[in-house]
Amino acid sequence: MRKAMSRVGILVAVALVALFQFSPSLCAPVINTARVEGPIDPAVAQYLDRVIGISERTGAEALVIQLETPGGLMDSMDAIVKDFLASRVPVIVYVWPQGAKAASAGAIITLASHVAAMSPATNIGAAHPVIGGGEQPSEVMSKKLEQDAAATARKIAKERGRNVQIAEKFVRESISLTEEEAKRKNVIDIIAQDMDDLLKQLDGRKVKVAGKEKVLHTAAAKVVPIEPSAREKFLHVIANPNVAYILMLIAIYGIIFELQNPGSVFPGVVGGIALLLALYSFAVLPINLTGVLLIAFGIALLVTDLFVPGHGILTVGGILAFLVGSLILFETRSPVFRISVTLVVTMTILTAGFFLLAVGAGARAQRLKIVTGAEGMIGKVVEARTDLNPKGKVFIEGEYWNAVAEGEPVKKGEDVRVIAVDGLLLRVRKEKSE
Repeated sequence: MRKAMSRVGILVAVALVALFQFSPSLCAPVINTARVEGPIDPAVAQYLDRVIGISERTGAEALVIQLETPGGLMDSMDAIVKDFLASRVPVIVYVWPQGAKAASAGAIITLASHVAAMSPATNIGAAHPVIGGGEQPSEVMSKKLEQDAAATARKIAKERGRNVQIAEKFVRESISLTEEEAKRKNVIDIIAQDMDDLLKQLDGRKVKVAGKEKVLHTAAAKVVPIEPSAREKFLHVIANPNVAYILMLIAIYGIIFELQNPGSVFPGVVGGIALLLALYSFAVLPINLTGVLLIAFGIALLVTDLFVPGHGILTVGGILAFLVGSLILFETRSPVFRISVTLVVTMTILTAGFFLLAVGAGARAQRLKIVTGAEGMIGKVVEARTDLNPKGKVFIEGEYWNAVAEGEPVKKGEDVRVIAVDGLLLRVRKEKSE
């Protein structure tokens, strides 16, 4: 019995060896990949934090982040850098595809990686700090932020063994380097044509991770992409300045339309949802308070002109204030947070049209005389169907009404004008012939 069991054990062991020998994919190292495209914002920071956590828990050989960004927010960048420095899995940042760039916050993120790589025809640099949170710093505060960002860049470059002087120039002088220049000046480690080329060059490279040296085995690695979640994608979209601007305007349109037409419900619901989303966006983006006030002032002028005759002066002033406020709504020193001029002009025209047509029509309707019901009869000229001396009957709106003549008596067939409605009794006066 024992001999039989031992033979079975030997057969199982041989089968397992053969299985792993002829199925290399079962024991091949795993390289996780993440794709970052667009501005660096809180959603991107959450995404990369999640991806690093997954890579650590699953024992991935390394994490490759394919990066293409014009920059982003300092707070989000700081969170990503902290995750990189504390990561227990090697993080490789690969500026890709050709024509891509790692600018501003993207440059600092690349410096913080265990291995920095770029594809041909890419560039890196121009890392002047940009903050979010709905306020703009003073000149003194801007200088302090620059000093802090420069110190961060130096610290990261020193930690990763990269060019400290160039890292500081990224911040202070906003210099930018091509992939060849970055490689030559010890800013990056690898220039790779594509992912296959990158994995070949990474194979056998030694990196220091969590205080320990690790040799990368990537030649036959299995590449596993990790996509952003639906929530991360959504938050990334609404953190875009153009989207935030549109959400703000939808909120304004919806709420004003609901106030003009109480009980419509749908415009109010849409406006309320858009307002909440816009507030989230404004909380993370660098808002210029002057821009917000100008937009609010412009809308106030447009609304006022609907009720107070201003011969068009208020409308022109409102449109100009709205236009200027829109153009300076976000931080303009960084191209990442500039609103499209085409979008601003288009939305200014639509806003002017909205107030002149939709809201204007509602305001005019509220000023019209009531033309239905009892009050709608006042002022109408009708025929007396009996003598009014002073009481009798008149015919109005297809019905006979009891009427009392004010002043001189009225004969049957003469015209009278309704001057008041007293319950079911009309008070009339003889209409004098011209």
